[in-house]
Formats: sequence, structure tokens, C-alpha cells
Amino acid sequence: MPGLFDAVDALLASRAALPPPEERKRLRQAHALTVDEVAAALQVRRATVTSWESGRTEPRPPERDAYARLLDGLAKLYPAPAEEGTEATEEEEDPEPPTDSTTATQPTPTPTPTTTSTRTTSTRTTGTRTTRPPTTPTAATDDRFANGPLAVIDVDVDGDASGQVLAYCQGGLILEVPAKSLPSLVEWTLSEGRLGQPRLSGPGKDADPLLVLTEAALDRFGLPTSLTPEERTAGRIPEAHKVVKQLKRAQWQLTKRGFGPWARIYRPATGSERACVQLCIPSWGALDPRHWDGAGSLPPADLARVLGVFAARVMTPRGSTAVTGLELMTALHPPTRASEPDADGKRHSEHNPGSLGKEPVDPAPCEAIDGHPLLKDLPRFYVRGPGEKIFEEAYDWARPLTDDECMRAHLVGLDVNMAFAAGANGLIVGLGAPSHEKNPVFDPKLPGAWLVDLSHVDLSRVKVGKEWVDLRGDLLPSPFTPKGDRPTGPAWYATPTVAYAVELGYEVAPTEAYVRHDNGRYLDGWYARLRDAYVATMADLGVQADTSPEDFLKAMDGYKKRDPELAIVVSAIKATVKGGLGKLRERPRGEGWRPGEPWRALSRPTWRPDIRAAVISRTRVNLHRKVVKHAAFTGQYPVAILSDCVVYAVDGTSPLDFLPYRQGKALPGGFKLGVNPGLVKHEGTQTVLWGEGVREQYEAPELNLARYIKAGIVSDADSGE
Repeated sequence: MPGLFDAVDALLASRAALPPPEERKRLRQAHALTVDEVAAALQVRRATVTSWESGRTEPRPPERDAYARLLDGLAKLYPAPAEEGTEATEEEEDPEPPTDSTTATQPTPTPTPTTTSTRTTSTRTTGTRTTRPPTTPTAATDDRFANGPLAVIDVDVDGDASGQVLAYCQGGLILEVPAKSLPSLVEWTLSEGRLGQPRLSGPGKDADPLLVLTEAALDRFGLPTSLTPEERTAGRIPEAHKVVKQLKRAQWQLTKRGFGPWARIYRPATGSERACVQLCIPSWGALDPRHWDGAGSLPPADLARVLGVFAARVMTPRGSTAVTGLELMTALHPPTRASEPDADGKRHSEHNPGSLGKEPVDPAPCEAIDGHPLLKDLPRFYVRGPGEKIFEEAYDWARPLTDDECMRAHLVGLDVNMAFAAGANGLIVGLGAPSHEKNPVFDPKLPGAWLVDLSHVDLSRVKVGKEWVDLRGDLLPSPFTPKGDRPTGPAWYATPTVAYAVELGYEVAPTEAYVRHDNGRYLDGWYARLRDAYVATMADLGVQADTSPEDFLKAMDGYKKRDPELAIVVSAIKATVKGGLGKLRERPRGEGWRPGEPWRALSRPTWRPDIRAAVISRTRVNLHRKVVKHAAFTGQYPVAILSDCVVYAVDGTSPLDFLPYRQGKALPGGFKLGVNPGLVKHEGTQTVLWGEGVREQYEAPELNLARYIKAGIVSDADSGE
């Protein structure tokens, strides 16, 4: 019978009465006890006590009985206040941050307690100062993804010898993970992790959970903490690696790119259910420092915040920023959708209007890059000219300073915010294959490539609005070529370039065209999401929209230092724009490819060099239009342009010293200071003596000073020496 009594006593202890969660915290604080002291006394982790006090989990025997005893003793010492309710704690009063305009703010559901995972509110320790981690904007709540889009997986080295595996999620949430191997980690993620992100478009797919593995996690699960030179070149670890074999034995598969910095682990879908987890491994080079700065070396909670903000405002990263930029296009315009029910009540997959569809289309020959299968019959080493190949690229133009400009004091650079995103806004692009036409009538609303002679366009006399104006055409770059040279004959151009020639007041007569009658504003949603992400994050950094130009310049001064983590997000957003557009014309990579043979990127419907050309064309034209309007109004001309940066020789040091503001209003159609895409910020200021000095030093009278205006440093490598 003693055994039965013991069992009954255990049942009673398992239901020991406990006060409400907020009272537990009040009692501890009333006795000046820290969470660490309580955790040490009960022989549990600090995060476990925090979880009990938040009500997210409940203690279990044998700790529950001891915890109840502690709280009962404290309650006798510190009775509850007589007034109704209890005073809200600082943590409870702290409001959640606003989400971006595309999401809704809702509380995160509390997960059901289990025996294998614990949900806790984290704190992080920096030196001797303990602070709550910054919260992360969240997408509209979906109970399936209650713990956010991703988790940084780490190991608590301060615990016992084996160390507890922890999942750091958005908003400071920590989950205790019971996984002992990578296959079990994948299983836990899909069964209990409640990670992922709702689809961005109705016909689309939910984002798969993303796990970011720290070096400690890699070591725990038997993976190398860094890649060998051979593995880095291959972009993966060998298929013979023991962890890859573990996955195969557990019936998990890897995509064709194998187990590399961005690995996808999946099982074939059954019906509409997906079983897929993506890994991000920073120490293997997953987070390119050119775009993610030092994110890869951040503590787990901070890295979860950076990636969580990016995921909430853009999307869960799917690879490099370039890959993510391209995937965002597809996520917003999925290729297929469910049809209306047929006679039998069944739905089928059909083309989703406004998307690029499921099948790739060939470019026009003039849009194909060198080595494309369409050009396999060209002689080896044949070089195509402007009459055979479209050359729509960003500006790289500079000219010598005039005598008057040499007398100015400074060179001031302006940079267009998110210039290529702004170039995509409202742009009509082709959705399908091109149609070849002879002697077409130019239509500015018809996307395509046009063979036309624009050499007659004279920048010395152009239309600005409805008025003809005289300009110093020799001080302006041509809007039709990346190097700013005036065309010498017929050449292929994207629609925005030809439309701009018409806008400047000149007739055009194309002799040939490849146009796309199936078209639409495919990039509008892509632009809007990236714009909102950029503007919201800059606002968090103290740079608000709709401020005066003076306040904007002050806010931009040192904005990255206000929150270095959010500054990383800004960098990643901008890289997502440029990289995504670059992926539209991805070149062959890897050994073994030969000119004339297809490469993997060509199998994507999103391999669309025509869309890339149209965006770059419009971006270059947008900048030239501002330059022309500024010249017509002020008589000032740029001395250098590099992509989205333009440099002027002026007497002042600030953009406000030469931009023609009147009563706080900028020149219509000219340069306007502000944070929104298409507006400009101060890129940098150097002296005219500096500019002339570096050009003389490198014997390069047309060295592009826009490349160095920010830091003022020119290296031999930069100058081509």
C-alpha cells in the first residue's frame, strides 16, 4: 500500500495550487528575488522561471511542489493589495511596435504547453547590463505560425554538459528544442515549431520555416562550422557527409543545390500539405556582408530580430538578397491559381492573370545575352554592336570640369533613394513572348525593344514640359547610352528610352521591333512592398517621410548609428531591389558550360532580360529628366553620374546650397530631398581641388568622381591602374 499512497501524493503535488502568473512575479519582486536566484534554488533554467511568471507554461513535478511552497511562503510575507486587480508591470505596459502598412497587428497566440518545448520571453545580457530585446514587427497572426517566420538555432553553453538547444524567434521569444540530430530538428520544426509565414498572395504558397544555424548548433548536429575551400567552391558539403546520410535515412531530401549555405530539406508534398524547412548557415557565407553587413556575427537574439524585421516587411529570406528579390516577384504574382469549379464540382490549376506563367519564354534575339542558345550560330568571339544587341545599362559617365566649375569650392553628390525600385513603379512590362514587327509605329505604352536611330536628338534644344529650351548639350550625357555618348546610328532600345526621345520633342521612326502585346504592371506590388519596407525601417531609424528638407538632412546624419541592427535591414532591402532585378538576366555559372548551351536559369519563367532592360531604361531616363529640368532652371550641369548618384560643382557643401527650393517646395520634376524612393539624399561632399587632384594623379581627366564622392578615397584598383 505505501506505493499507492506515494502515487496519490504525487498526484496531489502535481496539482499544487499556484497563484496567477502576475501574482507569482509580484511575490518574487516583493522579496527582491531575481529570476536567476529562483531558478538556481529550483534547479531549473532562468527562462523556465520567466515562462512560469508569464503564464506561457506551467511547472511540473517535482519542481511544481517546490515552487508552490516558495510562493506560499512569500504570500504570507507579502499579502496581495486590498484594491481590485494588480498593478501592471513595466513589461505588460510596454506596447507592441506598429507594424508596416501591409500587415495587421494582433496578439501572438500562446502555444499549447508540451513536454518537449517551452515558450519563454527572453532577455539578453550585454556585459553586466540586462535588457529586453527590441521587438519585431509581425505579420498578420496565423496560429500555424504563432512563433514567427524563422528561428535562430543555438546551444546554451551555460547549461549542463550537453547544453540546451534553443530557438530564438521574433519578439524575444525563445523555444527549448528537444532535437538531438538535424533530422529530429526538422521534424520538431514542422510538428511543434509553429514557424512559417502566410502567403503574400491568395493563389500563392505559405513561406516555409527558416532555421538559422549558429556555429554552436552546427557543432551540436555534426556539421562543420566552416566550409573548406573546395566545399565553398562547390557551394555545398559532400553528399557522403554523415549528416546528409542521416537525412536520407530519415526520408528527407535536398534540392539540386545540395547542402550548402542556403539548404532546403523536404519531403514530396502530399496534396496541398508541404513538408519543407530551409536552413541559413551564416558561417558558411549565407549572409553576404556586402548586403547584410555584420549580421552573421550577431548574437542569436539580435540576428533573429534583424531577419525577423526583414521577413515581416519583405518576406522570409529564400537565399541571397538577389534570390529573395526574385522570389518576392513570384510570391506576389504566383504563376497559377485554382479555377472555378467545373461541371463535376472540381477545381483545376490554371494560369494566374498578371503573372509570368509557369513556362519560360525565349527573349528577342537582341535581348539575349552573349552565349544564349538563340545565338549559337554566331561565329566564335563575334561581338554584337548596338544594332544587334540592346545596351540598357545604368549610367557610368563623367566629363572634365569647365573653367567656371574649377573655380567652385566643392563637389556635392546626390543619391536617388531606391532608384531602381522607383523605376519599376507603374512600369508596363511584357508578360509573354515577343512579337516581331517591321516598320512599326512607336507606341510608348507597348513594352518591347525597338530598332531606331536617335542620333538626331540634340540636347542643345529640347522640350521641358511644353516649352522648348536651349541648353549646353555638350555638358549633358546622352540619355540613350550608359556612357553618355551620343548615338551614331540605329540601335536597340527599350520602350522608356524611345518614349523619352519623343518627350524631348523629337520624332522617332523604328525600322524593327520586338513587342509584347500581353503586358501589365507586373512589378507594382513588388515595388510597393519594398518601398513600404524601406520607408518603415527608415522611420524606425528616425528618418521620417514628409519632413522639411532641413529636418531630413539632419535626420540622415548618422542614422545608421541609432540602431545598427535596423541599418542592416535597410542595406538588405536595397540589395533585394538591385539583386532581384539582376536575377532577371542571370548569367551562366559554374564550370562545364559552353556558349550556345542552355543554363539552369533559362528554365525559369522569371528569366526575363527584357523586364530588367525596361527597369534600367526607365531609371536612367528618370535621372536624366531631373538633370535636364535642373539645368534649365539653374544653369547647373552634372560633372559625373554613376548609376543613381549625380555630382555637381557648387560653392556650398550641402544640397540645400544649390537645389532650387522655394518656400520649402522643390522644383517640380527636379531633385527633391526626402526618404521616399525616387527622392534624393546627400551622398557626400569633397572639394573641387580633391577632384582635380585625383584625376591628375591617375592621369584620368574623366575619372568618375561619383564613385568616390562619399568617402573621398580612391585606390589604384578603383582607378584601373
